[in-house]
Amino acid sequence: MFLVYPSVDTFRRSLMNSNSTEFVGLESYARVFAKEETQLALLNSLLWMIVFTGVTTALGLLIAVMIERVRYDVIVKTLVFLPMAISFTAAAVIWRFVYGFQPTGFPQWGAANAALTTLGFDSHPFLISKEVIPFYGINNVAVIVAAVWMTTGFAMMVFSAAIRGLPQELLEAARVDGAKEWQVFWHIIRPSIMPTIYVVATVLVISALKVFDLVFVMTGGLFETDVVANRMYKEMFEYREFGIATALSVILLFLSLPVIAINIRRFRRQERER
Repeated sequence: MFLVYPSVDTFRRSLMNSNSTEFVGLESYARVFAKEETQLALLNSLLWMIVFTGVTTALGLLIAVMIERVRYDVIVKTLVFLPMAISFTAAAVIWRFVYGFQPTGFPQWGAANAALTTLGFDSHPFLISKEVIPFYGINNVAVIVAAVWMTTGFAMMVFSAAIRGLPQELLEAARVDGAKEWQVFWHIIRPSIMPTIYVVATVLVISALKVFDLVFVMTGGLFETDVVANRMYKEMFEYREFGIATALSVILLFLSLPVIAINIRRFRRQERER
């Protein structure tokens, strides 16, 4: 009732016209892929999936490995995990202040531009700049940085728990045999916690696909920062295009399915090996 029926009804509505009164088949899907705005939203969601997932997973793993060598690891973990206690909307407001912009020559009220001007650089309109760096506009990167800041603590805590669960005798034996720390990590820690890495990456991929709050509050999807969830909101509540909006939601579901299917297969394989 609460899962299957809404999914089926959403798919049915995606086959209807803009006000869900007439069957039009796959016309809404054709319009999704024909509109430049929805094409951009799909591309941005794909790039979020790659960049956000990759950076957050790598950073969380790096901090988790390094934190095991820190004396006051509880304090460090608390500081890194603290942003998880903030809602995405509140974090978006905080990062809008961080990226606050005034033209060069005026006092900067944003922390990032205040730091730039203090170091002798010009201020930069991070959230409205479409200046392209490899594969991305700087404004997209600025929003992703806020998301990474929010979720790195989650990845770190999961990885840290997995590393703590490894047999310490095995790690010490490798070190006694002369293995350097990067060799211990690459040949022992990494393979041992690979299932955990898959799980964290899956959670982050799904989070990247459904991201809405940060984009909506920080840029409103303007300046080529739209993502699928934000575009779906606009199509439904601003343009009253229910066909396109529900088609986007179905596409979002299908983008998630391969990740879910891969993990189900992996879990089943692990169960058979046990």
